Amino acid sequence: MEHRNMKTLITTLCIVYKHPKILLGMKKRGFATGKWNGFGGKVEAETIEENVKRETKEECGIEIKDIEKVGLMDFEFKDNPEVVQVHIFRTENFSGDPIETDEMRPQWFHVDEIPFKEMWADDPFWIPLLLQGKKFKGKFLYEGHAKILEHEIEEVAQL
Repeated sequence: MEHRNMKTLITTLCIVYKHPKILLGMKKRGFATGKWNGFGGKVEAETIEENVKRETKEECGIEIKDIEKVGLMDFEFKDNPEVVQVHIFRTENFSGDPIETDEMRPQWFHVDEIPFKEMWADDPFWIPLLLQGKKFKGKFLYEGHAKILEHEIEEVAQL
């Protein structure tokens, strides 16, 4: 999957993990409505780390104390000239209780009961790596928002 003169959109995603549970949010509006996901969004006039902390607070009300970058993924959608680059973080250190917002309805899931059928099709490829404390890089090519045409993912020592 070579990038063909494509524009890159930089985004973040944070998975809140308190073993044996993971906090996900049901997206209520906008891109990916109806899917369980982590928290994050488009990076604008801020650092990637500032973005993931701000977005997580806005989307579910918790304040992240520290984060660990665990993944870097590029997503392409067939017939779309834009690459969505997602910087994936994991946190176990936060304050506050998750609250529902206009955008997300947060819910804790046991790691054995993650609702993969109601999530992005790529999530089963990398969430297990995140839960095992591994770092990874990958690329996915989608047709629509449900079908993966191509993918590659690898564990890396550092990002």
